[in-house]
Amino acid sequence: MSLSKKRLPLWFIMISILLLISIYYLPLSSGSGVPVLNYHQINGEAHNVLTLSPQEFDAQMAYLYKSGYTAISPKELVDHLQYGTILPENPILITFDDGYEDNYRVAYPILQKYHFTATFFIITDFAGNNDRYMTWKQISEMYDKGFSFESHTLSHLFLTNISNDDDILSQLIKSRESLEWHLKQKIEYLAYPGGMYDQHIIELAKQAGYRAAFTINLGRDAINCKLFTLNRIPIFAASHSFLRFWLRLNFTEIFMYLQNLKDSLTRLGAPKIASSIIIP
Repeated sequence: MSLSKKRLPLWFIMISILLLISIYYLPLSSGSGVPVLNYHQINGEAHNVLTLSPQEFDAQMAYLYKSGYTAISPKELVDHLQYGTILPENPILITFDDGYEDNYRVAYPILQKYHFTATFFIITDFAGNNDRYMTWKQISEMYDKGFSFESHTLSHLFLTNISNDDDILSQLIKSRESLEWHLKQKIEYLAYPGGMYDQHIIELAKQAGYRAAFTINLGRDAINCKLFTLNRIPIFAASHSFLRFWLRLNFTEIFMYLQNLKDSLTRLGAPKIASSIIIP
């Protein structure tokens, strides 16, 4: 086959388009919001989309460190969003969902290596009761080192699938109370299990005593945004993991708009066109 007939890889075409867009977009993107990264597992044993290898995670943290990012807490983020409190230069919130034991064994030393803290959303019924998840002793050690721990509910049931409000409130309140009892610290932040929520769940989360809640909706968070639908940047394991991480971090709003377009096309009955929009 002649060289002229070879097709360029789709990922190469996408990156080229993004770089061209960036010539116009990047000068306008300052002040577009605070990035909140979303991780799950970090280990070399599991091989699934939610598990990064230690090498991949280390490379991503090294990039953040060399780029001058400063890790912040959920409180710092929400104070900024709600009251305009000044954040350090290049703020970033690093979050982990579920509370897997490798967060302590693998991610914790890497974060310390680069002088970062992070926030862990804990499934409180699993902590100390399941070998796949952190123990309360490990959680307390990390908490004493400046890491944050918040609620991911009692047992990770998708809240929108629960029909009884009392059961939903139990998931929300008992997990918060468990964390407060173990850490002797007020717990005010929630990550919705599976990213599943609706307006009714938001109202119950407010009733349960939370100040803000995080979704898995792709995007950044800017002043005056809705505090119970905070965006994050989910980081997945895949081929070209670092490239995908870099693109999601630096072109978040472009991918957010593409995701919204994809969702709109699907709702309008054009799934084939929607499927042609590839989001790293």
